[in-house]
Amino acid sequence: MDTIVSGVGVLDKSFTLLRAVESSPKTLGELVEETGFSRATTHRLLSALVDHQILRRSGESRFELGWSLIPLGRTASERLPLSRAARPVLEILRDRSGESTQLYVEEGGQRVCVLALDSPDELRTVVAVGSRLPMDKGSAGAALSGRVEPKGWVQSVGERAPGVAAVSAPVLLPDGSVVAAVSVSGPIERLGEVPGLRYGESVLAAAVDLSERLAD
Repeated sequence: MDTIVSGVGVLDKSFTLLRAVESSPKTLGELVEETGFSRATTHRLLSALVDHQILRRSGESRFELGWSLIPLGRTASERLPLSRAARPVLEILRDRSGESTQLYVEEGGQRVCVLALDSPDELRTVVAVGSRLPMDKGSAGAALSGRVEPKGWVQSVGERAPGVAAVSAPVLLPDGSVVAAVSVSGPIERLGEVPGLRYGESVLAAAVDLSERLAD
């Protein structure tokens, strides 16, 4: 794994460890092997990150992202102009559909969830703000890439996660470029095998609404 380089060694190594843990929980040995850092350095940095609750230890002696990142990520997301403009749009879409709604942007070849509102139903899809997901799986990745149906939306069924269906539409800037993707997602048993027929128009309307808000 390449070390993030800013010129501040401790920070560079700490963020390299965070990126390594982001993909999946890992043991000390796995992190030493993946990053190439010495065992002593890795253990010292991990211990400090745990003390600050940036990382936490699981019951299997693995290191996972810590609880303190949740409020930080939520606050950072909500302060973004895009997220502020999108919140009322996603709230309307969630309330009308009864399903979870998300806003994604493309960053570094992945799609990142910058805003998520959960369905009130106990059986629901949950995507944490800050989650980095592949562009080639799921409707949001297709929408961000401009791969949509002629009607303006795109659907996916069980692509990224078994049992989950989703419908997404791109959010466009005045010049026609894609800046984000609006999504609604939920269990296949509610959205069906062709979720676009049920929510395509609503998701597209939400994406258009957000596009217009950004243009004002």
